[in-house]
Amino acid sequence: IADPTLAEMGKNLKEAMKMLEDSQRIQNIGEQGHMALLGHSLGAYISTLDKEKLRKLTTRILSDTTLWLCRIFRYENGCAYFHEEEREGLAKICRLAIHSRYEDFVVDGFNVLYNKKPVIYLSAAARPGLGQYLCNQLGLPFPCLCRVPCNTMFGSQHQMVSFTSGLILKKNKIGRLTLSYFKTSYEATRTAAVGHTDKIGRLKELCEQYGIWLHVEGVNLATLALGYVSSSVLAATKCDSMTMTPGPWLGLPAVPAVTLYKHDDPALTLVAGLTSNKPADKLRALPLWLSLQYLGLDGIVERIKHACQLSQRLQENLKKVNYIKILVEDELSSPVVVFRFFQELPDSDPVFKAVPVPTMTPSAVGRERHSCDALNRWLGEQLKQLVPASGLTVMDLEAEGTCVRFSPLMTAAVLGTRGEDVDQLVACIESKLPVLSSTLQLREEFKQEVEATAGLLYVDDPNWPGIGVVRYEHANDDKSSLKSDPEGEKIHAGLLKKLNELESDLTFKIGPEYKSMKSCLYVGMASEDMDVAELVETIAATAREIEENSRLLENMTEVVRKGIQEAQVELQKANEERLLEEGVLRQIPVVGSVLNWFSPVQALQKGRTFNLTAGSLESTEPIYVYKAQGAGVTPPPTPSGSRTKQRLPGQKPFKRSLRGSDALSETSSVSHIEDLEKVECLSGGPEQITLEASSTEGHPGAPSPQHADQTEAFQKGVEGAESLR
Repeated sequence: IADPTLAEMGKNLKEAMKMLEDSQRIQNIGEQGHMALLGHSLGAYISTLDKEKLRKLTTRILSDTTLWLCRIFRYENGCAYFHEEEREGLAKICRLAIHSRYEDFVVDGFNVLYNKKPVIYLSAAARPGLGQYLCNQLGLPFPCLCRVPCNTMFGSQHQMVSFTSGLILKKNKIGRLTLSYFKTSYEATRTAAVGHTDKIGRLKELCEQYGIWLHVEGVNLATLALGYVSSSVLAATKCDSMTMTPGPWLGLPAVPAVTLYKHDDPALTLVAGLTSNKPADKLRALPLWLSLQYLGLDGIVERIKHACQLSQRLQENLKKVNYIKILVEDELSSPVVVFRFFQELPDSDPVFKAVPVPTMTPSAVGRERHSCDALNRWLGEQLKQLVPASGLTVMDLEAEGTCVRFSPLMTAAVLGTRGEDVDQLVACIESKLPVLSSTLQLREEFKQEVEATAGLLYVDDPNWPGIGVVRYEHANDDKSSLKSDPEGEKIHAGLLKKLNELESDLTFKIGPEYKSMKSCLYVGMASEDMDVAELVETIAATAREIEENSRLLENMTEVVRKGIQEAQVELQKANEERLLEEGVLRQIPVVGSVLNWFSPVQALQKGRTFNLTAGSLESTEPIYVYKAQGAGVTPPPTPSGSRTKQRLPGQKPFKRSLRGSDALSETSSVSHIEDLEKVECLSGGPEQITLEASSTEGHPGAPSPQHADQTEAFQKGVEGAESLR
C-alpha cells in the first residue's frame, strides 16, 4: 500500500496536529499518537480498495494485531474483539455464554430462558451501572444479577472465594427445585479502582468446578507484559476472557479496547457478534496495529514499567508520612496507589498530640466520617491543581469513604509524569497535613462558640471542608421557612465584604444552606493558631453592625422627608413673624428702602439645621452667635461592636498570641497592657478639657487659668506616655 498519496496524507496530518498543539487546544500526544490518528485516516482510504484486496488486507491486520496482543500479554491461543465501548466486550461475552449453554436459544429465544433463568455473578467492586448495562443489552431482568460482596479488609486471604462458593451453592439448590441451574458469565474483576487483586487462581478452580465462564478486567492486566508478574495477576491468563484498554496504558488516542477470549466454535462467536465478515469492523484494529508497529515490544514494556515504578515510588514515600493511609500496602507491583487522610492522631508527632480528641458518640463518629470525606475531597482538588502532571482523581469507596487515586498507567503516557512529579506530590501532601489536622480539630470548638453566641446559628454541612458554616439570624428572619431571604442575603454579602477586607489567612464564601435556600457564611480551612472565639465574636459584631446600618438607611428616607416638611412649616412661620416685627411699611419697595436706610433693622438670621443622628430640627441661631455649633445638642457616641483586640506588629486577624516567648514575660505583658490603658485614658483628655473650658466661660475665645493648668498637665501626661512606650 505504499503510495505517494499516503505519504502526503501523513504529512498533512502531522502539520495539522502541530498547529493544534501550538494553539494549546489539545495535549501533546507524541509521535505514537500521530500514528494512531493516522490509522483512522488510513482506514478510510483503505476502504476504497477492491473487495478482494480489502478482504485480504483487513484479515491480515486483524490476525497480526491479535497475535501480537496475545504474545505480549501471555494469553495463548486467544481471539480478539475490538470495540469502542469498554463494556461492549463483556456484553458480547455474556451473549456467547448464553448461546453456548442454551443450544436452542437461537430457535426458541426467551422461551428457553423462562424455565432455566441465567445468573450473572457480578463483583460488588465493579464499575457502577455495569449490571444494568448487561441486562439491557441481553434483554434479561434484573433478578438475573447476583452481586458478590468483596471483603471489607483489603489484603485478606479470602476476598471473594468464600462468598462466591456460598452463592453458587445457594443458586444451585434453588435451581433443583424451580429454576434448575445455569452457569454463565462471572466478572471476578480486579478491584481496578483501588489496585487490589482477587484470588483469580482459586476463582478459576471454582468456576471450572461449576462450569462458569470467568471474565476479568483491570489495570493490573498491563503488568502481564513485564518480565516479573505476581502469581495473582499471572492466573488471569487462564481465564476464559479478559478486557484490556491499551490506549490509556500506552498514551494512544482513539484506540479501541480489546477483549481477548478463548472459544473453538466460530459459528457461535459470529452469532454473539465477536467476529464479523465486514471489512469495516476488522479495520478497527488498524490504529492499534500502526501504534504497536511504531512502539515495538521494548517501547510497550518500557511505558508500563515506568508507570509501575512511579506507583512504587509514591507508595514507599507515603509510608513515611503520618496521617496518610494507603488502602493496599501489600501489592508493590500494583500500578495504582489509593490513599486518604485519616483523623487518628499517632503519638509520634507532638504537634498534633498537643490537641486532644474528645470522646465521640456514634452520631459524632458518623459526622466525623463525613468531615474526613470533605477534607479528602479538598486535599485531592488541591493536589490536582498543585501537581497537574500527577493525574490524580478523587473517588468514593463504600467502605473507606473519599480517597485520592494515583494511576500513572492511565495518565503518565499523556501527561508525561516523571519521578520529580512524584516527589513534588509527596511534598505538597506534607505541606497540607497541618491545615487538615487543625481544621478537623477546630470544628467542634467553632460549633460550640457559635451556639453560645446570640444571633448566630450553626449549620451542619457535611460537604464543606472548612471549619464550619454559620448563619446570622436577623430580626425579621423566619426560622420556619426554607425559602430564600433577600434581607439575609444582603447582610451576608456585606459581612463577606467586611471579613475579606481584614486580610486574614481565612477564606470566606457565601452560599445557600445545605438543606434550604437561606444564605450562609462558609468559613474555610484554618491553622492551629486560629483564635476561634475572636473569629466568632467578629462575625457576630460585624453582622449586627451591618443590620443596624441597613435599618438606619431604610428609615433615613422617611426621617428626611418629615424633617423637610417640618422645616418648611417653621420657616414659613418665621417669615410671618418677621413681617409682623418689621411692619407693613417696610414691605413697600420705595418706602421700605428709605425706612431701612434711616432705621436699620437689627434682626438675627434664623434658620433650621437637621440633625441626622437625633432625627430632629435645631435652630441655626447658635451658629451665627458663636460662629460654631458647639453649643448645640451633641450627638451620642456610636457604640463599637466589640472591644478591639490588641495585636502585635505584623500579627494577622484571628491569630492567637505566641505562647512561651522569651521576648515577653508574663509580668512585662501585664505592665505593657497597663501602659497602653494609660495612654488610652490620656488620649481622651484634651476633648474633655476643652468642652469644660468652653462651657464655664461662655465664649470659646477666652481661656481661663484652670484651662491652662489642665493643658499643661495633659502635655506632661503625653510626655510620660511616650517614655512608657
